[in-house]
Amino acid sequence: MPRRIDHDRRAVAASIISRHPRESVAVFIGGSAVVMICANALFLQPGPHPAPILARSSAPPPRLSTVLTPLSPAPIAQPARFEPVPAAVLPPARPQAAAPAAKPKLAAAPEPARQDPIAQLLTPTKRITAVQRILAAYGYGQIKPTGVLDNATEDAIRKFETSRKMPVTGQVSEQLVRALSAMSGQQIE
Repeated sequence: MPRRIDHDRRAVAASIISRHPRESVAVFIGGSAVVMICANALFLQPGPHPAPILARSSAPPPRLSTVLTPLSPAPIAQPARFEPVPAAVLPPARPQAAAPAAKPKLAAAPEPARQDPIAQLLTPTKRITAVQRILAAYGYGQIKPTGVLDNATEDAIRKFETSRKMPVTGQVSEQLVRALSAMSGQQIE
């Protein structure tokens, strides 16, 4: 009788495989991958994992009584007593020069403006915000008015310059500001 049951199981498996060949191959490959991963993890590694998930600590867990014991206050160190140093031990005093008379302070001159083009590009400005709003309103791109000249803004400026037959720069120039002001009727500062 055991041969008949074994034969029936084989027939059922063969019929399933013949009806669903792709799924059967996928199950076989997935099962093989799981077996290979487990064999690698259990038998083929030279030592324990450096950071195991279920690591057991060699130290016993702390007892509840040790966790709840109050700490005793640390002793407070007393300051040392001051004792004067004999004059014979001290070095001779040097005469000190008189401090120069304080000059009246003038108003601080403003620092010269630094020419940092990268900082100027990254600093949000009202002018770029206004340009972005107008370009977005007139359909030259989906731009968020952030005040920063980013790639999307440069692309929208190029589209506008191309449609108006202006020199294509992708930058906020006086010519661009005048054209946008004339088109929208808004004054851009």
